[in-house]
Amino acid sequence: MAKVSFHHGDGAVDIIEADDGISVMRAAVTNGVAGIVGECGGQAMCATCHVYVREEYLEGLSGIGGDEDEMLDCTASPRDAVRSRLGCQLRAGEDFAEIEVDVPAEQS
Repeated sequence: MAKVSFHHGDGAVDIIEADDGISVMRAAVTNGVAGIVGECGGQAMCATCHVYVREEYLEGLSGIGGDEDEMLDCTASPRDAVRSRLGCQLRAGEDFAEIEVDVPAEQS
């Protein structure tokens, strides 16, 4: 099991345990985390699972693929050149054992 912490702008934090292979987006949607929509179901086609990965968790993550890179240019909240990722592309057990992300103010 991996640990995913979702930090919200109001200071609230949702901490979720995710089985290996589960994406940050799926963990959020399954557990009702506010601010993560996942409209496309994890196909890197909507950017409604945009998150800002906290800097101490960036090392070791898989690289940004072409589809993800393109969608990050379409996010409702500004893209951060270093920290922005699509939650659907980050998988527990493959990319991280623990990760903390900031949820953007807007997703759609």
